[in-house]
Amino acid sequence: MAKTAKKKVAAKPAKKAAPKKAAAKKAAPKKAAVKKAAPKKAAAKKTARKPNAAFMRPVTPSETLAVIVGSKPVPRTEITKKVWEYIKKNNLQDKTNKRQINADAALKAVFGGKASVDMFSMTKLVGKHLK
Repeated sequence: MAKTAKKKVAAKPAKKAAPKKAAAKKAAPKKAAVKKAAPKKAAAKKTARKPNAAFMRPVTPSETLAVIVGSKPVPRTEITKKVWEYIKKNNLQDKTNKRQINADAALKAVFGGKASVDMFSMTKLVGKHLK
């Protein structure tokens, strides 16, 4: 009988230990769920952005740039769009490297005499022709 009593005593603590571990694991996901919910609320508040007035201010293109985009004062974002329309319409983008723009006679004057310009430096060169 002594052997059976020892087994019963050893079996009881094993059963109690298992529920404690399960309870600890369940508590951790609840904390993580609370942390994830807080950033979503903060991100929702930041969605109301005001446009930058500097981008929307009308600028007058120079005579060389006016050949491509027109002579009316328009925002610099519209000038960039019109330059890209001109490039696409005249098929001036390089076939193999789409980042390179092969200038025609009108664009060569805007690009400072360069025959080929990278698309990232294009806006810098166009910006020199804005007043």
